[in-house]
Amino acid sequence: MFIDDTIAAIATASGEAGIGIVRISGPKSIEIIDVIFEANNNKKLSQQQQRRITYGHIVDPDNMEKIDEVLVVYMRAPFTYTKEDIVEINCHGGMIPVKRILQLVLRKGARLAEAGEFTKRAFLNGRIDLAQAEAVMDLISAKTEKGFDVAFDQLEGALSKRVEGMRKVVLELLAHIEVSIDFSEEDVDEVTLDYLLQKSIELEAKMSNLLETADTGKILREGLSTVIVGKPNVGKSSLLNSLLRESRAIVTEVPGTTRDVIEEQLNIQGIPLKIIDTAGIRETDDIVERIGVNKSKEFFNKADLVIFMLDASRELTKDDIEIIEMLQDKKIIVIINKTDLPIKIDMEKIHQLIGEKRIISISLKEEVGLDELEKTLVDIVYKGDIKTKNNLMVTNIRHKDALEKAINSLRDGIEAVKRQMPMDFIEVDYKNVWDYLGEITGETVGEDLIDHIFANFCIGK
Repeated sequence: MFIDDTIAAIATASGEAGIGIVRISGPKSIEIIDVIFEANNNKKLSQQQQRRITYGHIVDPDNMEKIDEVLVVYMRAPFTYTKEDIVEINCHGGMIPVKRILQLVLRKGARLAEAGEFTKRAFLNGRIDLAQAEAVMDLISAKTEKGFDVAFDQLEGALSKRVEGMRKVVLELLAHIEVSIDFSEEDVDEVTLDYLLQKSIELEAKMSNLLETADTGKILREGLSTVIVGKPNVGKSSLLNSLLRESRAIVTEVPGTTRDVIEEQLNIQGIPLKIIDTAGIRETDDIVERIGVNKSKEFFNKADLVIFMLDASRELTKDDIEIIEMLQDKKIIVIINKTDLPIKIDMEKIHQLIGEKRIISISLKEEVGLDELEKTLVDIVYKGDIKTKNNLMVTNIRHKDALEKAINSLRDGIEAVKRQMPMDFIEVDYKNVWDYLGEITGETVGEDLIDHIFANFCIGK
C-alpha cells in the first residue's frame, strides 16, 4: 500500500545520554534532510552513498543557525524497517538537541509520528505480520533472558510460520470440502469425510499443544504475580529480602511491622517475578494495620501465585485456618518457616487442610530451603519441563484467545464430520478456523483492532 505522508519522532529514551536519535520515514525523508543537513564534504545527503554514516551539522535554513553536530544515515525503500525511505539523525543526547532537531524536521514537512507508527507502517507495508509487530514491544520490555529469546524468535517469525502452516492445512481441507459441494452427485463424500477427520484430529493436537504454552508464555512476557501472605511475624518480609538478596523490607520481632504492600521485581532462573510482600492477615483494632490487611486481601485475589507462610514454632490458629480457607481455589506454595526452632505446628493437620498443595520447609535464619523454593517456582512455570529449550510460545492474550476460538471451531467441525452433516454446514466451521488463525498474524483483523494494538507502542518505534 502507498502512504503519502512523512513521519518523524525521537527514537531514543528521554533524558541525558551519549546520543539521541531522530527518525524520519516516508516519501519526503530525503527531501527534508537535504534542506536541514550540511555534510562536512559539502554534498547533499541524497548524493552520498546510502547506508553509510555522514558527518556534518543540522542547520536551520531560515537563519543558518547550527542546531547540533550530527551523524546522519539514509536508507532507500524498500530495504528498511518500514519499507519506506528512512533517515536517522544521531545527535548529542539530552532533551534539548533532539527536541530542536525534531521541531525543525516537523517544520520542514514531516508530521509527528503516532505511538508505534513506524512499526505499524512495517506491518501495513508487508515487511512483518501482526504477531511479529507485537513481538517488537515484547522485545523492548523483556525482563529476563528467556523472555527476550521468546520475543526474538517471535519477531523472527517462529509463531507466524507455525500458524501459517496450520492455515495451509485448513486451506487444504476447505478445498476438499469445496470439491464435495461442487461435485455432490459424485461418490466422494465418504472418502472426503475420512480424510477430513484424520487431518482435523492431527491439526487439533498441534493447535492444542501450542495453546498449552500460553500460561508459561504469559508469565515470561508479563511476569508471575506472586503474593506472600500469612499471619504477622511468620517471616514474609524476611523471605522477600532473601529472594532479593537485599534488605528491602523492615524486619523486626514486633508483629504487624509491615502495614503496606511492598512490590518488587526479581528474576529467578529466567522467570520474571512480580513479588508482593503484604501486611500480616489477622483481626486487629489498629486502623492503619487494618487498611494494610484489606490491601493484602485485594492483592491476594489478583495474584497468579500465592506463597502462604506458616511459623513452624507456633501452633495453628484461627487466623491461619481462615487464610487456608481463602486459598482453596488458588495456585499456592505453602512454606513452613523457622524450622530451626522446636517444631510445634501440626503437620498432619496442615496436610489435611491443604491437600495436594506444595509444602516446603525452610529456615530463613539458617538459609535453608530457598533453593527448593526457587526450583518449585521454576517447576510451576514450566509445568515440570524445566529443561525446555523451546522458545515457540503463545505469549500474547490476544493470540491465546484467537487460538482458543480456532480450536473450538475445529472441534465443532470434527463433530460435524463424525455426524456426517452436509458439507456446506461443515464448511462454516473450517472457515471460522481459517479466520481465527488469521487474526494472530493480522490477515483477518479489522482496522480498529490494528489501531488499538499499535496505540500501546511507544512513540518512535
